[in-house]
Amino acid sequence: MKVPSRLRLTFYFLALAGAALFTLLLIREGAPQVGQAVAAAGWAILAVIAYHFLVPVLLDALAWWILFPKVERPQLRRVYWMRWIGESVSTLVPSAAVGGDLVRARLAAISGSSVATAAGTVLVDLTLGVFTQAAFTLLGVVLLVNATGQKNFVGPTLIGIIVGVAAVCGFYFVQRLGMFRFLARMIARLANSPEWHSLVQSGETLDETIRSLYARRHAVIACCGWTILSLVLNSGEILIALWALNLHATVVNAIILQSMALTIRSVAFPIPGGLGVQESGYVLVGNLLGIPGETAFALSLIARVRELGFGIPGLIGWQLIEGRRLLRARAEPASS
Repeated sequence: MKVPSRLRLTFYFLALAGAALFTLLLIREGAPQVGQAVAAAGWAILAVIAYHFLVPVLLDALAWWILFPKVERPQLRRVYWMRWIGESVSTLVPSAAVGGDLVRARLAAISGSSVATAAGTVLVDLTLGVFTQAAFTLLGVVLLVNATGQKNFVGPTLIGIIVGVAAVCGFYFVQRLGMFRFLARMIARLANSPEWHSLVQSGETLDETIRSLYARRHAVIACCGWTILSLVLNSGEILIALWALNLHATVVNAIILQSMALTIRSVAFPIPGGLGVQESGYVLVGNLLGIPGETAFALSLIARVRELGFGIPGLIGWQLIEGRRLLRARAEPASS
């Protein structure tokens, strides 16, 4: 069996497993009760979508924008829609867990940044984002223990954080050592073709760009600051949903649910869209906070509706951009 076929089968298996888990949870919590809870949110779902557009996406765009050197920095509004499209792809395209980051790097290059700067800023943004998410997870754990007194999950969570941070630290150090030049040289040797040797120069350029980005300490610190602020304020979506469902809507509960759900979904990244896993996280943490299972499940569904309302326009925008470029590329040979 070919490797692509195995990967495809693995993808289908994980998607089926996620769908099965989602269905079992829905049956267990009661589909009518969950539906009633979602319906009770009413127009608040639109408020959740609008809030995500206006707050977290803008802050994430600022975090990425500040990493660009001033001579190549696009306009903030351009970075905003690039970030919007990238998040839409990552969220709604099942096979593109990191595809959204590739798309926003491509869009930055199309908008005038060099390929090395576009790719380098995305890689640095991703690396710093994992560190800030680890800090946000720790904040959620501390708040959850303080609110519920439950400590049995602290050990596994801390181990997961340590392993994740260690992996990212390793990725950070190989970036500083020049991983892309090394990879390019290996590919060129394996290919044994002169055409591939230009890849080595491109790898060296990307390595130098990444080093220069990390050397801009103020930009790195600002990126981390905007990112952690985005993570915290993103809890406002859950706060709106809790209020709409007539639950105990507090900032602490919203941060706990946001941090734990985000962490669980990140751990289960191989499952497309975190289907079933995200819902399990909401139900588990919601029960600890005294939120009924069907209502916690409804909170997850509200988050899913927000992803659709936010992501579908982003995907349409992306297709329009790529479609226009394709038409222009076809028109140029015809005119010449």
